[in-house]
This record gives sequence, C-alpha cells and structure tokens, in this order.
Amino acid sequence: MGERRFGDFVGVRRHGYVAELALDRPKAMNAVSSAMARSIGEACAALAEDRDVRVVVLSSTHERAFCVGADLKERNSFTDAELVRQRPVARAAYTGVLDLPMPTIAAVHGFALGGGFELALSCDVIVADPTAVVGLPEVSVGVIPGGGGTQLLPRRVGAARAAELIFSARRVEAAEAKELGLVDVVAGVGEDRDEALALAARMAGNSPVGLRAAKRALRLGHGLDLRAGLEVEDAAWRSVAFSGDRAEGVAAFNEKRKPEWPGE
Repeated sequence: MGERRFGDFVGVRRHGYVAELALDRPKAMNAVSSAMARSIGEACAALAEDRDVRVVVLSSTHERAFCVGADLKERNSFTDAELVRQRPVARAAYTGVLDLPMPTIAAVHGFALGGGFELALSCDVIVADPTAVVGLPEVSVGVIPGGGGTQLLPRRVGAARAAELIFSARRVEAAEAKELGLVDVVAGVGEDRDEALALAARMAGNSPVGLRAAKRALRLGHGLDLRAGLEVEDAAWRSVAFSGDRAEGVAAFNEKRKPEWPGE
C-alpha cells in the first residue's frame, strides 16, 4: 500500500479498490489553510478520474481531530482582497469532495467543526467514534458556514433542526449526533477509520458502474418531486442497463460465482 502526496497536508492511500484520502496537518489539527484546501481539491480531481477507485474514505491522521475547520490564524492575516481571492480555493476543496462520482465515507473522531464538519457532510456516509464532536459554529465568529453547511445539513436533518444547530453554533457529541442523524454509524473508540474502511470494502465489492449511477440518481433526485425523481432514476438505470457490468452481474448470479466487474 503506497501513498501519493498532494502537497504537505494530504495523502492518498490505496486499499484495493478503496482510496483513502487522509487529512494530514497534525500541528494545526487539520485546520484548512489555503495550501491544504488546494491539495484537497487536487486530490479529489485525481480520484474522480481514476476508474479503478470504487469508494473513497476521507480520514484524519490526527488522533484528536478530524478537522477543526478553516485556518482562522491564516484568515486573520488576510486583507479583504486576499479573502476574496482565497474563496474559490476554499470552495474547490469542499466541492471536490462533494462532487466525487463514487461513494464516499467520512471517518470522524475528535473535533469535526465548521469546515471540518462540512467536509464530512459532503460525504455520503459518516462513520464516527464516541470521541467525535461535530458542529457548525461559524456564526459565533461572525460568518456563516461556507463549505456547503447551510445546504447539506438541512438535507440530512431537516430545515428546523439545521436552523437550531447553525443559529446556536453548538457542538454536538457523538451519541446525540447519531440520534439527530448528523452521523450515521458510531463505532468503538478509535475504530472509526477501520469501520469506514470495512464498509468501503463491502461497497467496493459491487459494480463500479452501478455504484456511480446509484450515487448520481440519489444526488440528482434528492428534493425533486416524485415524478421528476423517477425520471432521474430512469436515466441512471439506462446508463447501466446495457453496460458490461450489468451483463457480468447477471451472468455471475446465474452461474453462482463472484462477479469480475469490467467497470464499463
């Protein structure tokens, strides 16, 4: 298992068909600086083009934090003009994770606050351990969530619950986070990464064409009325119905063997 580095703060490791995108800025608890944001965006762009990657796990190398959000020390030094120039760089990091075409799983422990929690929210599934503390506290420092939080959180927990959490800026510990739907799985202490990788491996055993099409249908159909959503689903179905993966899957089922997905 090798590692490809993207700048100083992001590494990508391969586990078979699973890629692990590791946030690796331990001295700053993975606070997202401009350099780190640029690296996240570059790593996601490379992963999106890699047809051998079926599932991505977003993890942290810091033992006490997933990511504490934007690097406010760096932001404090910005002029208004510099902040404007930095905005597309920051957005590219979050949209890079959000737009990955394959399923994504966040492995969260310790602090996942502000932009850190938004990175997790950009994933399809969030696995946490009992030490996880999540929240969007941006209004407490005079800004608002800017990495998708105002849009992603209500899609998870509903508009009223999202409003309460964002307006109060409160931090939520793992047990309550699971109850509210802020995270999907609570693993044992220190087991979030292992649990996320195990779940990713189970997903990666399925058709890569099917996985991407199912994600596309889920994402594009969310929020539409039923008829429009069914049209999105139909388009996704048509994109896989005549694929090599569909032919192999049906053949393997009838021959009672494990499929060997062509990925096309």
